[in-house]
Amino acid sequence: MSLFRQTRPVAAVPIRRPRVVVIGAGFGGLAATRALDGADVDITLVDRRNHHVFQPLLYQVATAALSPADIAGPVRAIVCRQRNVQVILDAVCGIDRTARVVKLESGRDLPYDWLVLATGARHSYFGRDDWAVHAPGIKSIEDATAVRRKILLALERAETETDKVRRSALLTFVVIGGGPTGVELAGAIAELAHRSVSRDFRSITPHCSRVVLVHRGKRLLEPFPEALSASALRDLTKLGVEVRLDTAVTGVGCDHVMLGDETIAAHTAVWAAGVMASPAAKWLGHESDRSGRVAVDENFHPSGDARIFVIGDTASCNGANGRPLPGIAPVAKQQGAHVARAILAAETGAPPPSFRYRHYGNLATIGRSHAVIDFGRWQVEGLAAWLIWSMIHVFFLVGFRNRFSVGWGLLWNYLTYARHARLITGEIEPVPVNAAEPVVPPPAQLVPA
Repeated sequence: MSLFRQTRPVAAVPIRRPRVVVIGAGFGGLAATRALDGADVDITLVDRRNHHVFQPLLYQVATAALSPADIAGPVRAIVCRQRNVQVILDAVCGIDRTARVVKLESGRDLPYDWLVLATGARHSYFGRDDWAVHAPGIKSIEDATAVRRKILLALERAETETDKVRRSALLTFVVIGGGPTGVELAGAIAELAHRSVSRDFRSITPHCSRVVLVHRGKRLLEPFPEALSASALRDLTKLGVEVRLDTAVTGVGCDHVMLGDETIAAHTAVWAAGVMASPAAKWLGHESDRSGRVAVDENFHPSGDARIFVIGDTASCNGANGRPLPGIAPVAKQQGAHVARAILAAETGAPPPSFRYRHYGNLATIGRSHAVIDFGRWQVEGLAAWLIWSMIHVFFLVGFRNRFSVGWGLLWNYLTYARHARLITGEIEPVPVNAAEPVVPPPAQLVPA
């Protein structure tokens, strides 16, 4: 008989790894997630869509140059090799900062040790949200395909329209906003309407269509140097775009846009004039600026909470020069990588890293062979800038297939003016032949564009 009592070995209690919840699979959220690859943390990546979109090329989808699959990729496929990541398709409806829980619309609660809010921005109509149905913007694949449908339907209906007034309105396209998105859209629509489709239609010639770009400011591309703004204006004018500077939009309807007291009959208007941040400030119970962005410190923490990071278009923060950081993809990507380093430093007891934004330049394309690039001391325009723009955008696409297909698509469009993605999807309602002319409403309030 043994003098020692045999006991079962006590199982070791597993140590829970820090939980990192990332809200948003845009540039900032993906950058933070990827930078934590292999780290001793568990990451939950939440997005209301199952794909990541390369937003700088959305206008190419809206103008039928590229297909949605060319500029988007499934989030799960992008992070499939990162074993410490779980992807959830859901939307946020609230955040309990005391309990450190993210509340999802599905009713699920996600506890976190570290929270990264990278939820981006949506369109801002400056208090006139009723204009959205008539002048959609492009922030998502759904937006881009809706704009594409609107443009292509206008061309199809103009082909058989016998009334000169209605036909002119169908072939008039108004882009509201003279920033990079507006300039790129106006140039692409002009090429589509003046060159790409005229070969396929029998009654639409390169001189039938009218493209109007409206901007509230005194010059296009205001973040760029004045010389490049002037170059963009010249290139757009050569493409046949009618540019209206220092002009405010006062009304938008299904078949018209009002500029002051002037009414432009147009069945297609596209909004590129302003953005509003996601409701992150409301979730946090935090004050926001006029654009809905959350004020954060130099490490992207909202006041009083070092466990939360707010980055990208959701955050309002200044760079080293004291000026607000621009709402562009490189800012979000650099912030995301910095947040990952800050989380790792906090978990290991190291001092927090400092953030310094490196600005690589501003880019905007005007049509198939013209662009402007501001690299600071070095400025490029024309065909050389367009080639640089093309290479940069293709390089930063996610996935080899996307790079190959977009590179080939851009080259083919350059050589042939072809627009291979001219698909109108969904049910198309017929338009009555003897439709009555609509009544134009009186001017509304002045709204910056």
